[in-house]
Amino acid sequence: MEMRRKQPIGVELVKRGIVTEGDIEAALQYQRDHQNQKLGDILYTLEACEPNKLINAIGEILGTKGIILNVRTLKVKLTDYISLDVAKQNKAIPFEVSSGKIKVCFASTANKNAMDTVRLLLLNKGLVMESYITFDSDIDRILKSLEGTATSNLNTAGRSETVTGLVDSIIKTGMERRASDIHIEPMQDQVRVRYRIDGELFTAATIDKDKQSQIIGRLKAISNMHQEKQESQDGRILLYEDYNIRVSSQPNVYGEKFVLRLLKKDANIRNIFELGYPGTEDEFRRSVHKKNSITIMAAPTGEGKTTSLYSIIDYLNRPEINITTIEDPVEIRIPGLNQIEIDNKSSFSGSLRTVLRQDPDIILVGEIRDKETGEIAIQAGQTGHYVLSTIHTIDSIEVITRLRKMGLSDYDIASTLATAISQRLVRKLCPECKQERPYTEDEKRIMTSIGEKYGVDFDLNGVTYDAVGCKHCNNTGYYSRIGIFEILDVTDEIKQLIMEGKSSIEIRKEALKNGYRPLIVDGINKVIQGYTNLTELNNKLLFF
Repeated sequence: MEMRRKQPIGVELVKRGIVTEGDIEAALQYQRDHQNQKLGDILYTLEACEPNKLINAIGEILGTKGIILNVRTLKVKLTDYISLDVAKQNKAIPFEVSSGKIKVCFASTANKNAMDTVRLLLLNKGLVMESYITFDSDIDRILKSLEGTATSNLNTAGRSETVTGLVDSIIKTGMERRASDIHIEPMQDQVRVRYRIDGELFTAATIDKDKQSQIIGRLKAISNMHQEKQESQDGRILLYEDYNIRVSSQPNVYGEKFVLRLLKKDANIRNIFELGYPGTEDEFRRSVHKKNSITIMAAPTGEGKTTSLYSIIDYLNRPEINITTIEDPVEIRIPGLNQIEIDNKSSFSGSLRTVLRQDPDIILVGEIRDKETGEIAIQAGQTGHYVLSTIHTIDSIEVITRLRKMGLSDYDIASTLATAISQRLVRKLCPECKQERPYTEDEKRIMTSIGEKYGVDFDLNGVTYDAVGCKHCNNTGYYSRIGIFEILDVTDEIKQLIMEGKSSIEIRKEALKNGYRPLIVDGINKVIQGYTNLTELNNKLLFF
């Protein structure tokens, strides 16, 4: 609940008959000699009225609930939910938990940022926060009584007896929370820890600024980075049995920021259809493994291109086929494949030249980044190999434009490009808490309009679902992600348009005649199938 104030506290209290104008005058006189104290606490100290009555009134004025709190009335252990450091920084005390909700009491002077910080920390523990306020002096008194005995909760990265333990806790908590990335960010007066879960960033904790240099030193030590360099560096953490962790550091105005990419060693390669690939297996088979050709997966960073490529490779992997991959880095080790990792001394283009002498049937090139790599990939496709790669574009049609801008000829593109696949990842509705309801008229209108535009008749007679939130999904309403896809099969007609130098607009018109459908169509189908909802789809594609 966002705190609000109608008029000065004193004026509101007098209007409500809680205190008199004389009480306010006496409190203001007291405040002149005690400038660090707030009016509410002074009235409390002066016993201007009954404490419960006073704090309840202040709570109403601020748009929340007031409560009198002391150590004996606490029904939970503070450090089971937030660290003592976080509690002190935000003047916050959890005092009761029930049915996925946690009651937290703040000082009456707490601001929205403090409440938001604690709310997000608790949300990462699957708890919905209900906020209360009490007098600042009571908050300070309780925190002081807890300070000597409390041990911090490392899972919220608040405080640790050792920096080694703190860094270890940050990493292990990220693993437990299914985080793909951990951000450790120096700020002006603290260090912020955020986890990327299902594509969204969540603040997990704030850490005292005085630990910053030690945290940076520890991260550099375990990732084999140069300790003294104040510049961008890359490293790896190999301390955890189940994970390879890529580490990137980047100086900012407050220190060095670190991003840790968590890569599970034994991650199972998911079936391409489990990832959300539309159509039948026969259709998929016709789209991939065309000798003398290239299949390119297109999407922005972080949208699952590599995962989908692994799924395609796994589908094609057989003992009689020689498959070689060139990756930066190798994210998942697949039995039966020859996987080559790019390092500082090599490049995609140089490694690809070497691989061509290794009698491959299928080659995966992690990314086509430049003209040289593109030319060698096309050469490989033209000489009997099947090449898979990725490229950064907004959709499958623009793959052609991107290759042209790299300097590749229309002839080479038309003769080798067989399939361009674009994808995005949308969050899946949590199966434990999603709530069924009929489509609204606005939702039907939007989806019908899109269907008419692309010649698709969507079945809107069923139901959709709202994201609710529960402990299972960290109260987000979503759990895991699924892909939405568009597939461009480069037909003879499209090859001819490429050879003639036609624009992407003209190529798109021809593709639509031959069954091509953009991302939004598969996205709406995923909504109809109950995987996600229109709100999440719009957050990803921004179509209304």
